[in-house]
Amino acid sequence: MSVDMSAVMTFYRFVDLERLPELQRALAGEADALGLCGTILLAEEGINGTLAGARADLEAFRERLYARPAFAGMECKFSAAEAGRPVFNRLKVLIKPEIVALKKPGLRPAEVTGEHVDWAAWNALLEDPDVVVVDTRNSYEIAVGTFPRAVDPRTRSFRQWPGYVERALDPGANRRVAMFCTGGIRCEKASAYLLQQGFEHVYQLDGGILKYLETVPDDQNRWIGECYVFDQRVSVDSELTEGSFEQCDACGLPLTVEDQASADYAPGISCPHCFHTQTPARRAAFAERRRQQELAARRRG
Repeated sequence: MSVDMSAVMTFYRFVDLERLPELQRALAGEADALGLCGTILLAEEGINGTLAGARADLEAFRERLYARPAFAGMECKFSAAEAGRPVFNRLKVLIKPEIVALKKPGLRPAEVTGEHVDWAAWNALLEDPDVVVVDTRNSYEIAVGTFPRAVDPRTRSFRQWPGYVERALDPGANRRVAMFCTGGIRCEKASAYLLQQGFEHVYQLDGGILKYLETVPDDQNRWIGECYVFDQRVSVDSELTEGSFEQCDACGLPLTVEDQASADYAPGISCPHCFHTQTPARRAAFAERRRQQELAARRRG
């Protein structure tokens, strides 16, 4: 059941974890008791989570995390959610092989990653022509917003990162590489992989785009556009409040205001990105699904 939320908290840490089923049950019970929704991923390599709820309840859950030595002092970033609009439909605490999937065994981000830099150092890297700035996110995220001069690796999933490195970067020619992602977690593995491949100077934006937008002064902000997020808000703006994008329920791509005004856009059915690739039967199936969803919503109301 959807629950109205007013804040979102994201967190991660690479740390060796044991007895995952026991931890899974405990965190699920604590989050559920506080009325939180969202997803927490657990793996032997660490924890990665995004939860939504009342700010006070999120802070209470953070303190329960901190009470465990493995998570003590873990950075938790907060952003706003529109009142009355659910961010997540339910709570999930899942055990996975990795908390961010790269499928490169042997990487140890808990021990070795790139140099973390704050907003001021990051802005200086953006101005340095000798630095290759890479957006480690997927192309559909980059289309929503990015930093000037950032390279789009044109990936559809993070698992394609090693292929991009092999194809486009060279430790001899690219002596200084700076990278960023939404909250920092993908850069932990991306930078660890670059170091493993022999790259010498590797930098990562500490806390990702979300922390940058939280800490950078307005007159120093170099971010262009909005930031894609993996929840029902779709994007957040430079104030970390809900942005202007919607998401196509048919193809999953983020939609601009212009996309939403297109004749090819039908909520829950199609958008300009997928309309011309859908068969009439597929559009009819999406329309029926949309009708059933609206009926279910009216029954709940």
